[in-house]
Amino acid sequence: MKLYTYFRSSAAYRVRIALNLKGLAWEVVPVHLVKDGGQHRKPDYLALNPAGLVPALEDDGQVFTQSLAIIEYLDETHREPPLLPADAAGRARVRALAQAIACDIHPINNLRVLQYLKRELGVSDEQKDAWYRHWCELGLAAVEAMLAGDARTGRFCHGDAPGLADCCLVPQVFNARRFGAKLDAMPTVLHIVDACEMLDAFRLAAPGVQPDAE
Repeated sequence: MKLYTYFRSSAAYRVRIALNLKGLAWEVVPVHLVKDGGQHRKPDYLALNPAGLVPALEDDGQVFTQSLAIIEYLDETHREPPLLPADAAGRARVRALAQAIACDIHPINNLRVLQYLKRELGVSDEQKDAWYRHWCELGLAAVEAMLAGDARTGRFCHGDAPGLADCCLVPQVFNARRFGAKLDAMPTVLHIVDACEMLDAFRLAAPGVQPDAE
């Protein structure tokens, strides 16, 4: 199993957490998103993943892309521990939490969007960072409300075992902190992140301990 990854990519970070939670071994294949004009734009990587995004997971002769799809693939092929609840309503809730992060917050704050803002639209670094903080704070406030207002929230996003939503939440909060987003009004989010970061599966997936970390 090979994971094409970049140490600071939120999407790759999610998959690293899921692999760790499943107790799986994999080979790290670094894909630097800045060096050489972006190694994800090179023909050899585009042949693997035409979208030119990380992560990509190679397993049993097949290549899988999109972090949430990869995580669900792992969950279906390696059942224990489950990353989605057993009941349909619970699965829908966890997917909604995950997608609130992966589909609402992350896409408009992805590296290629931030690069476009600066290179093509001429915004300053301060304006770019303000853009990031605005959408991140707005999105995480919604996640906080979804978590705080639901009795199914436990030590983690759904109950007392980490799952798909936690795999998405921790990387997003990592990047929110990196850009100086204000998170004081999100106690439930912070409580869950603290609980996650006590686990080796999350600690060993963190950007700073990856082989390609800078």
